[in-house]
Amino acid sequence: MIWVERRRARIDQLCAGHGIGVEAWQALRRNPAAIAGAAVVAVVALVALLAPVLAPHGSGELIPQLQAQLRPDRIPGPQPGFLLGSDQLGRDLLSRMLLGARQTLAVGTGAMLVSLVLGGALGAVAGACGGRSSTLLMRGTDTVLAIPGLLMAVALALLAARPTAASTIIAVGVVGVPVFARLMCGAVVAQRGSDHVIAATVRGVAPVTVFVRHLLPGVLGPVLVQAPLTLATAVLDVAALAFLGIGDTAPGRAEWGLMLAQAQPYLDVRPMLAAGPAIALVVVVLGCTLLGESLRSGLRPRGRG
Repeated sequence: MIWVERRRARIDQLCAGHGIGVEAWQALRRNPAAIAGAAVVAVVALVALLAPVLAPHGSGELIPQLQAQLRPDRIPGPQPGFLLGSDQLGRDLLSRMLLGARQTLAVGTGAMLVSLVLGGALGAVAGACGGRSSTLLMRGTDTVLAIPGLLMAVALALLAARPTAASTIIAVGVVGVPVFARLMCGAVVAQRGSDHVIAATVRGVAPVTVFVRHLLPGVLGPVLVQAPLTLATAVLDVAALAFLGIGDTAPGRAEWGLMLAQAQPYLDVRPMLAAGPAIALVVVVLGCTLLGESLRSGLRPRGRG
């Protein structure tokens, strides 16, 4: 009887969806890499959200004081009132870095959400139906994943009549759909044979309820792991499209990839114009990767004993 009660309690815990979350949180709390990654992501996200308040000037605002100091062989550096100095047109570099964080992260996050929602829904349906649907999805994702992601994003972005933030989100988001679809399909197929799902089905629980209350909590772990990793890739792809001139390149727009492209002719005069956006991209990608890899370790079955 004691064994039965323990087994029933464990099944109830899994059905409630608390087991994996609690154990992963306990593991992540003791992981310095996870703490560092989460801190970086949180700080960058906060800066991006507050960028309009923190930025002392507009992204396209020309400042006469800085323009007066521009020379063919000199771009003003840090000075009172302008912490990072000027860019090549006499705009405040700090303001453009802050507003560029907002633009780059907003588009990257939007692309990641497109991948998660579309890919997750497609994979969940295929995994729940099983049979040929699951097989066709797996073969389709294998085919798409054989194409380099950035190359596909470039091809999709070129289909837009005029590059915009929306076209960039769609181009980069579609690239990530097969990743989440394959991940969700595999997780759903694996969870369909678990004890608590079978028990709920035998009790006559409605299929939709079985999926939402008993199956879905068990498949959220892999998706939670993949989300920050996909965000890191999406941010890089968004910056790459802007660098190539097929992203959101509206006049006066502050975007890290676009800033990198515009700084190329001035690398000898003021390397900071390229170093600033490049370092920011590295920090964001590193933070997302540390968080994602730490979540993977925390949610790994062997890590939960």
